[in-house]
Amino acid sequence: MAYELYYWPMLQGRGEFVRLTLEEAGAAYVDVAREPETDGLGLPALMRILEDLDEPRPAFAPPFLRDGDRVVGQTAAILLYLGPRLDLVGATEDERIWTHQIQLTIADTVAEAHDTHHPVAVGLAYEDQKAEAARRAAHFRADRIPEFLAWFEHVLSRNGGTHLVGERLSYADLSLFQLVDGLRYAFPKAMAAQLPDHPRVAALHAAVARRPRIAAYLASPRRIPFNEQGIFRRYAELDG
Repeated sequence: MAYELYYWPMLQGRGEFVRLTLEEAGAAYVDVAREPETDGLGLPALMRILEDLDEPRPAFAPPFLRDGDRVVGQTAAILLYLGPRLDLVGATEDERIWTHQIQLTIADTVAEAHDTHHPVAVGLAYEDQKAEAARRAAHFRADRIPEFLAWFEHVLSRNGGTHLVGERLSYADLSLFQLVDGLRYAFPKAMAAQLPDHPRVAALHAAVARRPRIAAYLASPRRIPFNEQGIFRRYAELDG
């Protein structure tokens, strides 16, 4: 039975971290909200689950994944669930918990990147908080991007330089690829200046992009381009 991924159909967002894992594994999945409504799918199918008051373990928001009768929400929890099933995490409990910890740190970085353009409230338009966004983005560029990159570089260095955990690809490597890709889109000047100082992170990003299934996915229409509706948004004034 194919996995069912539920996420907003018009953007990469947090759902992209799950898509990359499913694509790398060659797993059968349905991106439900992107499918035709005439087939009982599409955005209405996503909203039916979100609004189902009888769902015993409701997701707060997309992404969430359905596997048979089980529904798992939150990106990091979905990847924690999928990792062993798709052979994209180590076999030991120590490796799985460490991979999950790295994923949560990636999620922290993603949240801070999002807050550069929405520092006051998600419900307000970017145009209503531009002054606050400029201050937040300046701090993110100068302090937080280098701190996060340095930590990922250190983790890679301690693990031999190629992968974040163990001796082979894990879902955390795929997620770090997506994080770097998003930051390069949103902050091209800042990342052009800072990424060369973190060669292992840059090398991992390039290596993931070359993986056959990932390369095919990135070249396909399933990979929606970054845009100004998602987490990573390019506003020139926020890139210094």
